[in-house]
Amino acid sequence: MTKKYFGTDGIRGTANKYPMTAEMAMKVAMATAHVMKQENGDNIARVVIGKDTRLSGYMLEQAMASGFVAMGLDIIRTGPIPTPAVARLTTSLRADIGVMISASHNPYQDNGIKLFGADGYKLSNALEAKIEKMIDQDLTPFLPNADYIGKATQLDDASGRYIEYIKRSFPKGKTLNNLKVVIDCAHGAAYKVAPQILWELEADVISIGNTPNGRNINDGYGATATEALQERVVEEKANIGIALDGDADRVIIIDEKGNKIDGDQLLGLLAIAKRDQEFLKGGVVATVMSNLGLERFFEEHDIDFKRTQVGDRYVVEEMKKSGFNIGGEQSGHIVLSDFGTTGDGLLAALQVLSIVSESGKPASEVCHVFDPLPQLLKNVRYSGVTPLDKEQVQSAIKISEEKLNGGGRLLVRASGTEPLIRVMAEGDDSSLVESVVNDLCSVIEQAA
Repeated sequence: MTKKYFGTDGIRGTANKYPMTAEMAMKVAMATAHVMKQENGDNIARVVIGKDTRLSGYMLEQAMASGFVAMGLDIIRTGPIPTPAVARLTTSLRADIGVMISASHNPYQDNGIKLFGADGYKLSNALEAKIEKMIDQDLTPFLPNADYIGKATQLDDASGRYIEYIKRSFPKGKTLNNLKVVIDCAHGAAYKVAPQILWELEADVISIGNTPNGRNINDGYGATATEALQERVVEEKANIGIALDGDADRVIIIDEKGNKIDGDQLLGLLAIAKRDQEFLKGGVVATVMSNLGLERFFEEHDIDFKRTQVGDRYVVEEMKKSGFNIGGEQSGHIVLSDFGTTGDGLLAALQVLSIVSESGKPASEVCHVFDPLPQLLKNVRYSGVTPLDKEQVQSAIKISEEKLNGGGRLLVRASGTEPLIRVMAEGDDSSLVESVVNDLCSVIEQAA
């Protein structure tokens, strides 16, 4: 199903440029309200709206609030708060729609809109498609009269509610008083709640990336730029580092030596821990991007493993379908359905911290659970129409697959959030992997 506005994680684009304008945000709100009224027999009334720390968040928040209020819905604004907090508050406040205004790990110039249903899950592809059809239509005939216009309020204790919810996921009676933790908040949505949660659990906390100014989100900090955190962990002789992204729905761990621990390792670690505690349900869901080494690791430990297309929403859908309670992505989206409905960097980090704290061993020993196969990912930027369908690109992909000859995997896909073609290969032969990726990227660059 090809969609005009929605990608793999909501609507995203450059702020103040189509489609990420105030006018479009208002139309999205109005269309969402109309579609959800149709789905629920006009029986919807409340919307939770959260945002990260981007400057453009003010503009989009006000525009969406106007659209929802015009359609007769009441708005509850939370201010800057992680994406998973919006999902959680949508259910706990008995709201009908949740909205997160964020472009996740993208730079501040970008922004986006993520939509959640009353159950705290991201809206389905089918609902997004219905909303898309309404965005470009005249919605004025559906406006209620003046007696039924909605109103807007501010939820002052949104952060406190989320902090208590996250703390309840931590083992009862346990603390982090034996760990020195460096937390990198990416100057993003978790800049207040993340250090506070760790401090309340008695960790020795050092915070970086926690002074947002509207323009520095993800700039040299966070889950996609961990160098500053890696250096600080070593410098402070900390036990562990935690890197969140701009909206805190993903996490990357840094061990005491300054090494990165990605989402694949965390999935392996959490699955074994949950199995040993008899809390693992079914198996684990990951995406096509997860390392082949993780798949072999689960085979060795007799843990069921399923793959989906890229995007934590698809991971969650498969988890629900299969009855699994752990899923995630190599990028650090970790979904623990016993506690939440979407990727939650802080929640996943606390589960990892509890394992490290309880073990009494270094994070480098605890968190490295398998040896990944050589894997290389490169991005090719393009303008206009994706070059993937061109004959020379398809031919090059076929040749690349033949070179791997069953000894590895090749994945070529268009990004759902940026105008990029992502080329990933992995296998036992690192030289072959590098050659395949570089050759294929050259062909795509020429065709772009």
